[in-house]
Formats: sequence, C-alpha cells, structure tokens
Amino acid sequence: MIGRVRSTLYRDLALIDPESRALSPGFSILVEGERIRWIRPVDSEEDPGGEVELIDAGGTTAVAGMVDAHSHLTLPGGSHWIGHTQDRVEQLIQTAEENARLLRQAGVRWARDVGAPARDGRAVSLRVRDSWRGRPGYPHVRAAGSWIMKRDTLPDGGSVEVDDGDQLVAAGERQLDQGADLIKLYMDGPDRDVAPFFSSEVRRLVTAAAARGAKVTAHSTTVDGARAAVEGGVAAIEHGFQLDEDVVQLMAAQGVALVSTLAVLESWKTFATTTSQPRFTSAEGMAAIATRQEQARHSVRLAHRAGVLIATGTDFGGGSLRANQLAWEIECLVDAGLPPFDAIQAATCNGGQLLAEPEAGRLYEGGPADFVLVHGDPLSDPQAMWRVWRVSW
Repeated sequence: MIGRVRSTLYRDLALIDPESRALSPGFSILVEGERIRWIRPVDSEEDPGGEVELIDAGGTTAVAGMVDAHSHLTLPGGSHWIGHTQDRVEQLIQTAEENARLLRQAGVRWARDVGAPARDGRAVSLRVRDSWRGRPGYPHVRAAGSWIMKRDTLPDGGSVEVDDGDQLVAAGERQLDQGADLIKLYMDGPDRDVAPFFSSEVRRLVTAAAARGAKVTAHSTTVDGARAAVEGGVAAIEHGFQLDEDVVQLMAAQGVALVSTLAVLESWKTFATTTSQPRFTSAEGMAAIATRQEQARHSVRLAHRAGVLIATGTDFGGGSLRANQLAWEIECLVDAGLPPFDAIQAATCNGGQLLAEPEAGRLYEGGPADFVLVHGDPLSDPQAMWRVWRVSW
C-alpha cells in the first residue's frame, strides 16, 4: 500500500508581502509532502483533510529558504581558512558534512560553491555536490571547480594557475569537462593595481563557457579587475569591494550581478582580540580593514542605486565566516544602507535569480515547502534572521 503524504499546518505566522514590502500577520501555510498546498489567512483556512500535524507558529515570520550565493563547502572558515586548503580529502569531505548541518540550521536551502581545493585533479566540491543530490536535509548545490587565477597571485591554495588567455580558456573548459556548473575566475592578480586578464581574454572564456551552457563569475576586490570582468561579460562580480559609478552603470546595463560579502570584513574586525595573526591585530591591519570596509559599503550603495541585482553570500570557508552566518550578511547590507526588505531579497529570491532557479528563495502556493520560521519581524529588526526557530525541509 502506498504511504499517505505527510501534511503539516503552520498556523498564525506572519508573511512578508512582496507587493507592499510590509509584514502581514495572521496567515497559515499547509504543506503536503514537499510542496505548499495553500497559504490562507487564519480566519479563512481551508479544511486540510485527513491527519495533519499542527504547528503553532504564533510570533514568527516565514521567510523563504535562503541562498548562500558565495560559499566554499569543503572549508571551515575562521582565521586559519587558507591553511585548510591543504587538508586531506577525507577532512575536506567531513568539513562539508558539518557545513551541511550548519546551513540547514540557519535556514539556507541553496549553496553556490565558488571554489574548492582539487584532489586527483578534480575539485572536491563537485564530489560533495554529487553525493548530496536528492538527500533529505542537504542543501541544493551549484558548484564551480577550483579557482582559476594568474600565476603567482596567491600561495598554493588548491587553485588552477594560468599565464595567458589560451591557458585560461583551456582551464575553464577542463573544469566544465569535470562537471562544474560554473567557472570561478580570480580577477585580483599579482599586481593589485592591474587586472590580471584583459577584458578580451575574459570574453574568450565567457564565450567558451556559454557554448557549454555555463557562466563565468569573477572574484574582484579592485575596480580595475571588476571593470575588465564586466567588460568581458561575466555573470557576476564576487565581493566587489571597490566599484565606481562607471562600473556599476555598466553592470546594470549588462545584467551583471553583485554578490556581496560585507560580513567578511566585519568578521575580520572581531579577530583583533581572538587571534594572534598580525594582519588582524596590528594597528595598521585594523586601519586597512576599516578603510576597505567603508569602500565596500560604498560600492554596495552604488550598485543598489544603479539597479544592479544584489545577491549575498558568506564566503564561509574561503573567508572567515562560518556556514551558519548568512544572517550576518543581511545585517551588514542593512548597515550599509539597504532597506531590510531588499537585504532579505538579496539572501532569498535574488540568489535564486542568480542561479537561474525560479523556485529558489521564493515562498508561494504550489511552490516548494522550503521556508524557515524566525522569531519576530525581520523588516523592523534584521537580527530576527539569526533567530531561526524551525526549518520546513
């Protein structure tokens, strides 16, 4: 006999209305299996029929399952994140398993992995993605291969190093041959004042990827690197700590997204009393972080005003944050000047748009039952996004 579909009724929660951009209290959501059957005001509920688990959701707001659009699943974060790129493959996979648990607890349904160490010639993130596919409780994953960068940019961290445009295209195609969903290009170079690749070289990589149905995203923390990447046709700028008016206008015109990671800089400030590393504890290091932080906030404000799609990520693993801290980025976007509604959209449906996944980061009748219940009103108190009480998947 075929088992009955499980039904759950979440009663008396609040919803964020995308039309009015305001909170609407007094709603109920009926979930059947893995889909939302209906969303109704409490006083207009339909008979759910059959046996239903009733969840008293009073005092909470339902928010669509979030999208961490910049993550590194196989790495743990913290102040020693670079050293962990040398971990054994078994440790990298174990770290990913722990990160999956943290992501779910924080209400993150989708993770976009933008670079992982390679073992036996293939990024470990691709192995993780494949092993998680379809498993209950695990995030949906879109994964790049390893970082592709100009030779001598960084100490060995599992990246793929190239010297010129021909090698760049060959490296990108090799990543796609190995099963990568997208290509991650590093647009900071050995000389921070000069983009490591010409826009024409980036364009060749973008064209080659497009022929395979894939896109290129570009790490950039300098305005010159961002400009060359955008002119080359990338889909998104990761970090974008230094953008100017010309670059954001070009991004808006060409539909290039910004994936913000402001919380990384905020996190670095907290290391001053918790780590022995001079880059975080010295007066010069702290001053440099504060300057970079204000430049990054300004860049986000410019992009927002220009109408650039802003998605958001933690950079956990490839930076200092941990996998359960996407709420920190929402707070940082609000601190930078974005309305809370827009900051929440950056962590939900905007991430889905970046992934070209129309159901990701959205909460609607007939859609996937992927939402979280947080205590309070995140539109008036963004810290509510830390207070995840229940995850529906």
